[in-house]
This record gives sequence, C-alpha cells and structure tokens, in this order.
Amino acid sequence: MMRGALQGLFDLTGRTALITGAARGIGLETARLLGAAGAAVVLVDRDTAALEASAAGLADQGIACLPVTADITDAAALDRLFATLTDWCGGADILVNNAAMVQRSPAAELVPALWRQAMAVNLDAGFELCRRVQPTMLQRGGGAIVNIASIMAVSGGGFYPIASYHASKGGLVNLTRALAVEWGAAGIRVNAVAPGWIRTDFNRDFLDQPGTAGPLLAATPLGRFGSLRDAAAAVLYLCSPAAAMVTGHVLAVDGGFLAR
Repeated sequence: MMRGALQGLFDLTGRTALITGAARGIGLETARLLGAAGAAVVLVDRDTAALEASAAGLADQGIACLPVTADITDAAALDRLFATLTDWCGGADILVNNAAMVQRSPAAELVPALWRQAMAVNLDAGFELCRRVQPTMLQRGGGAIVNIASIMAVSGGGFYPIASYHASKGGLVNLTRALAVEWGAAGIRVNAVAPGWIRTDFNRDFLDQPGTAGPLLAATPLGRFGSLRDAAAAVLYLCSPAAAMVTGHVLAVDGGFLAR
C-alpha cells in the first residue's frame, strides 16, 4: 500500500510534457524520466537527426513521444509547434524550458549581436513558451512549468567569463518567481532547477581541459560532477504531485557548490 502511495506522488499518467533542447543531455534525460512516470512527451530541438534518433529510442521504451524540429527564437516556428501540439494532444500540462546557449567570452568582447542572441535563446524564448502554454493550463485547472536555470544565475561563477549566460539565466530565475506569483491562483506552478557542474555535450570539452576538474570538484562539497539523472530527477519532482505545494522555488542541483 505504501509503495502504491509513493508511486502516486510521481504519477504523470495522462499529462503531456513539452521539453525544449530535448535531443540530448538534460532535456532528453528529463523526457525519459517524465515518460517513465506516464507522461507523453513532445521533444523540441533544432537538430533534426539527433531529435528523431532520441525520439525513436524513447518510443522503443514504450514512451509516447512526438519530435518537433523548431527554432524556439522564431515566432513562426513556435506557431507551427503549437499547432502541431494542439493537433497531437490538445496542449501541454507541463513545460520544461531547457534549451540554452553559452558564450564563453570576456564581457568587453560581447558585442550587442552576441548579447541579444544569448537573451533570445535563454530568456526571451522561455518567456514566450510560458506565455503560450498558459491558456491550455488555465483551461485544465493548472499545470507545471520548470525552467532550467543554472548556479550561474545566482552566483558570479568565478571560473571563466560568461556574462551573457549569467544575466540571461538570472533573468530566467526572476521570471520564474514572477510567474509563480502571477499564475499561482490558477493552479499553475512555476519553478526552476539550477544545475551545477554536470558533464554534458554542452560543456564536456571545457570540463575535460587539463586543470579544470580539480578546482571545480574542490569547490563542490559532494566532490563529484552531477549526472544527467541528477538534474532530470529534480525536474521530475517539480512536475509531479509530490511538489504540489512548491512554486516560485529555485532548486539547486549542485552538490553543495552554492553552500560555500
């Protein structure tokens, strides 16, 4: 009986999750966990080949999934995405804003075009997706939004210059809080996950540079890099009935990095 009750806390049967940046990394692992919990998943990415391969892998695991190639910074592409979403399932109950880009560059070298590019992907698109899923969530009496931020959103970082990423992810954190307050009465919960140092295709080359891992691990009390599963499990929690009273929260998955 207790096992059934625990399973119910993480049961997403009948829900549909829209996940951006889902062809690989945290996005794909999140799709895998949400799908295992019973959700149908809509995978969004710009990389068609990787997206379709990932969707096929999930389908082989019995997960209902729909891959959609889209540039989330393009309004027309979002129009097509949401038309496809509506035709497939009527709309999303869960949104995971995971797609992001990093510009490792000194601030003085971040020309306006590069700055705007980072904001467009990491912040503007996240807001637009939130805005577009809200009507369906209102109709269904609620929903869950999880924005993938970063420990860089709430710290100065200190290991390399990355001002546009810090600023855009910091904006995403406060957008999370603002929407949680504004939409809470409608049953829409809005939270963020702030991953720490996790080895992904996104940052593998950087983390594997000689002399990089040691200082980072020394600054992490648990003494290891996080896994894709570590981050995705936090997203699963925030999307699930287990987090029914959690909104406006930023959940750091950082091995204690921010506690220092």
